[in-house]
Amino acid sequence: MLAGFSFIITILSYVGAKLLYRKKQSVFLSPLVICPFVLISLLLSFHVSLETYSAGTQWITDMLQPAIVAFAVPLYKYRALLKKYALEIALGVFGGSIIAIVSSVMYGKLFHLTPQLLDSLAPRSITTPIAMNISQTIGGLPAMTASFVIVTGIAGIVAGPFILKWLPIHHQVSKGMLLGMGAHGAGTAQAYEIGSIEGAIASLTMIVAGIITIMVAPILVPHLH
Repeated sequence: MLAGFSFIITILSYVGAKLLYRKKQSVFLSPLVICPFVLISLLLSFHVSLETYSAGTQWITDMLQPAIVAFAVPLYKYRALLKKYALEIALGVFGGSIIAIVSSVMYGKLFHLTPQLLDSLAPRSITTPIAMNISQTIGGLPAMTASFVIVTGIAGIVAGPFILKWLPIHHQVSKGMLLGMGAHGAGTAQAYEIGSIEGAIASLTMIVAGIITIMVAPILVPHLH
């Protein structure tokens, strides 16, 4: 019964937030901002535990992994552009991935987080399904990692438009990389609102960042404790 409740409120929250965002396209009304607030309020009001909620929405979580495959479509469409800027994208994403891991752990240590929470925080700058798998591999808590990823995404889509406005960033590739690296899936969705090329670059950035983090995090994170 409660599992069905979890599923229904998740879908209704998203649909409602999406309709609201279409009427008023403000970053603060993004479904990624509205949905967590609504869901947390409902769970607290009806005294539904996180475990019960997760059980009712597990299949949605499982669909995150095959959903990533959809990003291959725009990548194929703009393959010539991606080849042209392959070196710049590769170097930028590699540097961004390393900085994201190191800064996450360092900030965590600054606030005296436990080693397990540090491991959970380290992969926060990549898409949720990959981040959760990495977290489990290096000894973190996947559920906490998912929360960190969401917070990172929200912060990224809120700060992204201001950064693009304040800094002289005009190139489509640069915009896509900034949003894809800084806010992963949420940033990619925001990049597609700017343009299809920005969205494709953000998609590639997010995917490459995930691959790099998979290879680097298990080696790097233990040395940062």
